[in-house]
Amino acid sequence: MRRRVTAAAALLGLAVAAAVVRTAGPATSTAPARTLTVATWNMCGVRQWNCADTGGQAAKRRGIEALATRSGARAVLLQEACAADVRAARTALGRTWHTAFHAYTWRDGAGRRTTVRCAGAGRGAAGVAILAAYPLSRVASLPARQPSVGLQRGILCASVAAHDVRLCNAHLSPAGSDLAHPGWELRDDQMRTLVSAVPRRRTVYGGDLNTAPPGPGGPSSWVWPSAPYTAHRECDQASGRSRAGRTTHTSGHKLDYLFTGLPRVRCAVRDTGVSDHRALLLGVRTG
Repeated sequence: MRRRVTAAAALLGLAVAAAVVRTAGPATSTAPARTLTVATWNMCGVRQWNCADTGGQAAKRRGIEALATRSGARAVLLQEACAADVRAARTALGRTWHTAFHAYTWRDGAGRRTTVRCAGAGRGAAGVAILAAYPLSRVASLPARQPSVGLQRGILCASVAAHDVRLCNAHLSPAGSDLAHPGWELRDDQMRTLVSAVPRRRTVYGGDLNTAPPGPGGPSSWVWPSAPYTAHRECDQASGRSRAGRTTHTSGHKLDYLFTGLPRVRCAVRDTGVSDHRALLLGVRTG
């Protein structure tokens, strides 16, 4: 959701690098190093959420496609996506691409849930999506705590067997999201659910976590469990003690993250030009 107050696209690429293994004799052999690039991008695709001036349906679709065709992403985690835009991008990218989708819901004071629809004819439900150049398996929406009244976002996970990697895409609830209990904080519970669902090593997870990195004096630092920056490493994390990262939102804050237990080979931030969020791209060595 585009923020009016202060509060990038993920590229998933399969590259083959040659690693020369020297032996005791004169002969040498070449062992391929498999890498995967994963992107996360909040598309700001739900026009009624202050996103009307960030680009139309065709521009959003091209933004998704560019993460794959120009930035080399082979898996893309999307937030604030419209189902029709995701389907159109998948079709344009080709039959080898696959998608999973989790729709946002609105829960009213009587406990009734309705699917959030994107404004505009035929754009379908709003939600989070995983788009990948490989078949997706073990697709699951995690039962994380959500507002009792208000917008319920979600966490969507899927496995890419071709790389033996578990992907999880999260869109967490910012402070004040529960309209019945504005003082309740949900991100700590949602973060624990996310972290507990991923393996220690062969994973890439993150998304729009709607919070700044943990750090001294940070008012929301306490919502972070320790694992994301210790057992795992963030895309932009320079050292074990570092919690800094480049900004991913027009407010000047870092809100978007990618964590992994695999060796990192690259991290990039891309301005797609059609969202208030920049895309974040993480390359990992998978074999």
